[in-house]
Amino acid sequence: QVQLVESGGGLVQPGGSLRLSCAASGRTFSRYVSGWFRQAPGKEREFVAAITRSGGSTYYADSVKGRFTISGDNALNTVTLQMNSLKPEDTAVYYCAAGSQAYSSSYYYRRSGSYDYWGQGTQVTVSS
Repeated sequence: QVQLVESGGGLVQPGGSLRLSCAASGRTFSRYVSGWFRQAPGKEREFVAAITRSGGSTYYADSVKGRFTISGDNALNTVTLQMNSLKPEDTAVYYCAAGSQAYSSSYYYRRSGSYDYWGQGTQVTVSS
């Protein structure tokens, strides 16, 4: 079994920054892509960002483009989401996910069904 553990969530004022990390452990897993999703109260889970294992491709939701940056460290099996210029609407539980499938279209990396493993989530609250 593969375990994904998120860390780095918390309370931050609007305009502030947070850095989320996701550490993978467990059985050997051919992780092709890692992603971050979020779910606000009363809303569906939505795509935030994704990165392929090679680091050659990154994908972002329009709502976070230019503010969030996803990066990966294959040696440490970690993926990081740097979040800057945070807004109250970024408040949500953030989930790390990992998938083994490669797709020809980025459309699939934006879908939660394309990921095999999920973390438990970490709360991010943006409020003054």
